[in-house]
Amino acid sequence: MMIHSLALPPSDTEVDAWLAVLTAAAAVDRPQLPPPSRVEVAGRLRVTPVRGRPALWTAGANGSRDGGDGVAGLLLFTEEGNTHTAFLDVLTVRPGARRRGVGTALWERVREELLADGRTSVAVMLDLGGPGQAFAEAMGFENVLPMAWYAQDVPADVPVPAQAPPGYELHTWHGLVPAAWAPAAAAAHAAMEDAPTGDMDERIQTWTPERLHSLQQLVLDRGGEMITVAAVTPGGEVAAYTEIVLPDPEGTSAVQYDTVVVPAHRGHGLGRAVKAHMAAQAAARHPRLRRIATTVADENGPMRAVNEALGYRREHGVGIYQIKL
Repeated sequence: MMIHSLALPPSDTEVDAWLAVLTAAAAVDRPQLPPPSRVEVAGRLRVTPVRGRPALWTAGANGSRDGGDGVAGLLLFTEEGNTHTAFLDVLTVRPGARRRGVGTALWERVREELLADGRTSVAVMLDLGGPGQAFAEAMGFENVLPMAWYAQDVPADVPVPAQAPPGYELHTWHGLVPAAWAPAAAAAHAAMEDAPTGDMDERIQTWTPERLHSLQQLVLDRGGEMITVAAVTPGGEVAAYTEIVLPDPEGTSAVQYDTVVVPAHRGHGLGRAVKAHMAAQAAARHPRLRRIATTVADENGPMRAVNEALGYRREHGVGIYQIKL
């Protein structure tokens, strides 16, 4: 078994090999979901995250460098306060190569990198009940934040956009939040500080207009599209917002990112309003869109109630697993 470290950015051949592993695994582990998109996979591999330093490895049998048996991607945070931890973005083995030590070999290489870089923990998001959970628990990972994936079907007939509750106005922004609204939007993002984080070592960062724009720009640089819907007050405050990302604008699936209502404005139906308006806006702009998915922590009862009211259904459990090194 050969573990090969990829140079950044990886070549077309390396991207295709990586995609082939993910596609083969998804066909077995998540056959009900759309297959991985090359646009999304290539973007994630080739565009360096703003939050840290990536490291990529492939595994091939008999000295092969094509990475046909397994892949692993690690993000070593470089932002202040998180240089002690990291996130394992992916560690996937092709179904036909499982139970042959491929995953273990990749994990040992990841672990070497973590220890050499002085990291004391690493986290990963895993589907519950799948092969990843069993493997991670065997390696010593523990579930520190139980969550679930929820999905909403997008009808072919574009729904009527939701209206704002009295005293608010709904704004839709494509791509970067306009510079004039960036300070207010960043301030609203700070309300995420009361969202459940379990026992994760990763620390919440201070939101600034610059950080907001840099994370949004990353989505665009990776070939995706981002839409933000915000409920704003006459005084120019962002009282609530929701974000959606299409990793592949030509695909049929989107991911709901943060949905936040600032504490002083809760209880007015703003969460439902921005999410319903978002679904209508996304459907109108992307006629092929058929599914919007999001994760919600099990302990986040208010957001689960909002999603249920909007027609989201629970698909399967996931968890943030973490290990101390």
